[in-house]
Amino acid sequence: MGMYRNFVWMTWFWLIIFVVATGCGDEIKAELEKCKQEIFIVQKEKKDSQKRVDELTKSVMEAQEQLKKTDEMKQELKQVQEKKQTLSAERLKTVKDILDQLKSIIEAGNLKVRTKRGKMTLELPSAVLFDSGKADLSDKGKETMSSVAKALKKIRGREFQVAGHTDNVKVSEGNPFGDNWHLSTARAVSVVLFLKQSGVNPKQLSAAGYAQYQPTAPNKGAKGKARNRRIEITLMPNLKELPDLTELEQELGLKESDADNKDEKKQPSNF
Repeated sequence: MGMYRNFVWMTWFWLIIFVVATGCGDEIKAELEKCKQEIFIVQKEKKDSQKRVDELTKSVMEAQEQLKKTDEMKQELKQVQEKKQTLSAERLKTVKDILDQLKSIIEAGNLKVRTKRGKMTLELPSAVLFDSGKADLSDKGKETMSSVAKALKKIRGREFQVAGHTDNVKVSEGNPFGDNWHLSTARAVSVVLFLKQSGVNPKQLSAAGYAQYQPTAPNKGAKGKARNRRIEITLMPNLKELPDLTELEQELGLKESDADNKDEKKQPSNF
């Protein structure tokens, strides 16, 4: 009887253990599954966070590189601006020196200083330099060009293009030059040769003739025709001085105004 009781109690004990164990197992499995899901979420968040950190790190590095390039560009721009200011100051000094040296000729109305397409140009009326229809410098022309030569000799590292221009009136019959092309070119060459004889470096000189095809005023009146009959000496810029002369034009008032080119009443030519 005692053995039977022990058997029953042992049976119920293991049965209870089995029931309890079976119920707890499901809860543990559920907890384990829940933990797995949470671990997966955490790992995914960690992976996403690391990806974001990598992206931010890359963005920071790119920003730093861009900032470095920006600083370099600012430095280069500063150097360019400083160089431009230096060149502008040098050019301004050159212009002022020439104006000072040619002041008497300018005030006498025998020479004008202008800027055209960013180049400084000395403009001399043909009537001051030549007799009508001639290409040899007159005595007055030689005197005027002597003063111009003194100013040009002091300018180093520049080339001077001497250009002859006429109005649209044909040369008279029997004139040895035949047409305005020959006359304008011959006058330019005469000026070049005189400048050379006066001490201007011939390597800095060139001559050109444009006949009537680059007028500075309408050829409708005596004043306009007189303005078109001219010699221009252009200071050719160095390659490093290619920026225009806008600031100098404004400061010195050299730019030709539109009013200068208005049509004039037709008058007979005094060429």
